[in-house]
Formats: sequence, structure tokens, C-alpha cells
Amino acid sequence: MTDLSVANSASTTAFDVEAVRRDFPILSQQVNGKPLVYLDNGASAQKPVAVLDAMDRYYREMHSNVHRGAHTLGDRATAAFEGARETVRNFVNAASTREIIWTRGTTEAINLVANGLAPRLKAGDEILVSHMEHHANIVPWQMIAERTGAKVVPIQVTPEGELDLDSFNSLLNDRTRILAITHVSNVLGTVNPVAPLIEQAKKRGILTLVDGAQAVPHFKPDVQDLGCDFYVFSSHKLFGPTGIGVLYGKAQLLEEMPPYQGGGEMIERVSFERTTWNVLPYKFEAGTPAIAEAVGLGAAIDYLDSLDRGAMEAAEKALLERANQLVETVPGMEIIGTAANKVPVMSFKIAGLHPSDIGTLLDQQGIAIRTGHHCAMPLMDFYGVPGTARVSFAFYNTLDEVDKLFTGLQKIQRLFA
Repeated sequence: MTDLSVANSASTTAFDVEAVRRDFPILSQQVNGKPLVYLDNGASAQKPVAVLDAMDRYYREMHSNVHRGAHTLGDRATAAFEGARETVRNFVNAASTREIIWTRGTTEAINLVANGLAPRLKAGDEILVSHMEHHANIVPWQMIAERTGAKVVPIQVTPEGELDLDSFNSLLNDRTRILAITHVSNVLGTVNPVAPLIEQAKKRGILTLVDGAQAVPHFKPDVQDLGCDFYVFSSHKLFGPTGIGVLYGKAQLLEEMPPYQGGGEMIERVSFERTTWNVLPYKFEAGTPAIAEAVGLGAAIDYLDSLDRGAMEAAEKALLERANQLVETVPGMEIIGTAANKVPVMSFKIAGLHPSDIGTLLDQQGIAIRTGHHCAMPLMDFYGVPGTARVSFAFYNTLDEVDKLFTGLQKIQRLFA
């Protein structure tokens, strides 16, 4: 069998991955009689004890509705809820918590912005997205375009899986109103150069939204440095709970946008003659919010901040490097997306094998990956494939798990060969 031994790099030995893994109880289990190797982090990352404990403590010690309770539990819940908002504000370096809106996730955040910007659009206007977008950053814009007469225009990508900057430059024109682009591709792992794109857009008065769902698990964004108008991400990919996400928006734009939903927290005063809206950020937070989930997201960010970020990123880089080294050990394996600047995500195909078969057979060996079109059908069409197998690493994965993945792929390849 092919030798998979590769010496650990100095960067990974500086990061105590075994200590970190003990913070994630789910990783210690067996699946199909094998130790779990969880490599589906791009779909949803696992949760540390710090998050589980924070949510448990909320429910055990302080659960109440927030903001208007005239009692101690209400005060505790409100303090924890708004404390989490401040944690998120600091995480993205927003100017104010007024600019941090709780949503159900990235998808709802994009829909909120698209609907809020619809009044600015008219027939003939153009919305730029990239060919590598997740459906959540395509479909809402198509729905708004159909409503307003605007047009969604895709920026091309190169065969290597990088944004085609010539395509971007050629598409910018006087009709361009919105640029909505992913920070990191969920399929390719490509890190897009969003800052210079935003700078060019700003010169033309184009509004910008960045989908950060796949970026935030790997590095901290700085929305003021990026200069974007909106930045969105989900908690569950950031080692936090499901059911909650974040919309950062510049306060002036949020003030000008109409509410997305009505009822509850988003109102100032209601009468049958006229209803007025609450101040930011509550104007966009109708109904009882996901309080425990916000607390959990805050705990996830606090946990990440307790780690050595530089060592963590170096460890993730080593995982991807190891995987790239081992590709040649699997005959017929081809990587989809070879951008120079990537997070640790690898999409691939193996000649003669269907991606779903690869996923099923790896699962029998305790290895969890993702297969299919990854909610990126236009990108699959670009590469001429129905789908791919995708492994997405997190800082709690090990070089040994990379080796197990490729040992598993070798077994599958030999079985079908």
C-alpha cells in the first residue's frame, strides 16, 4: 500500500490539536465501528463544550424573554443576549451594535438585504454575483430582479477556480447597482480578493454585500477594513448553534431600508392609523429572537478567541497541504479548484466513481464528507460535472485523519478498479 507518512510541520506541533479535540465531545464517538473522522465542516461545524455549557446555563439559570421583562430573569437574559451582540460586533469590527442584526442564518440575511434594496432597483439595473456563489447568494437576487426588472449578471471564474478579474472589470458599468460576492467559495475553498473589488465598486456608487459564511470559520473579517456595505454569516459554520446568523450593515443604509418582517420587537408604536418602527437593530428583528442561540454564538466566538489564531490557521494550512500531497496516491483523482489562496476545502472527483458512492463508502469507514452539487449548480455546470465529493477541514482535524481519508479513498478506488 502507498506510504502515507509525512512528517509533522513545526506549525502544527505548535497547535495542541489533541487538547482542542477534547473540547468537542462529538468527535470521540465511533461511526460504523470506526473512530469518527468528521470532514464535513463546511456544511456545519461541531460545537465545543463552551457553547453547549453556555446554552445549558442560559436555560437553567436565566431563560426569559428579552428587553421588556420587569424582573431579574428578564434582565439576565437581556444582558446575555445583548452581550452576545457586542461579541459579534467586536468579531467583525463593526462601528456599533446598531449595525449587528440577528437573522436565522446567511440565507435569511441575504434575503433581508435583497428585499430592503429592492426599492432602489428599476428595469435595466444590474446585480453582479460570481459564478462560484452558493444558491443563497443567487436566488434572492433573481427573485428581486424579476420583481423590479433588474438583471443578475454572473462574473466568470477561471478553470483554476479563481475569480476572473478581467470579467469583473468588463462587467462594471453605469447600470451596476449591487455587487454580491462570496468571501470564500463553499465548493472550491477559494478566498476572493473582496477588498479591491469593493473599492472599485465604491468608486461607482455600487452597493456591496459579502457572503462570509465560509470565511468566518477560518479567519476574522474586518468590515471596516473591507469597506463593504453588508456582511453576512451563519453561526452553525462558526462552531455555534444552528438557527441563528448575522447581518452586518452600515447604519445609514439600514436606517433607509424598510423592515423585512412585521410584528413584535420591530415596532415603536402601533395604531390602526399608522405604525412606526423601532430603532436599529430591533427594526429588523420581529418577534421573539433566538436568545439561547445568540448566547451560544457569543460563546463560540469567545472560544475561538481563546485559541492561538496564528497557530490555528497554520494547522489548517498543513491539513490542506497534506491532502494535496496525497492526491497522487489515488489513481484517477482530480481536484476541482486549485486557486493559490484557499481555505482547507477540497472538492474532487475520481474517474469511474459517482460522488455519492464515494461518500457512502467512506461513511462505512467512519469518515464523513459531503457529496452533490453543494448548492452551487452554476459552478457544477461550469466544470461540466453533476457534483463532486468535498472534504472540508477544521482546526480540530488531524494529519492522521487526512491519512485515513486517503487510505479510505485508495480502498474505494481499488474496489471499483
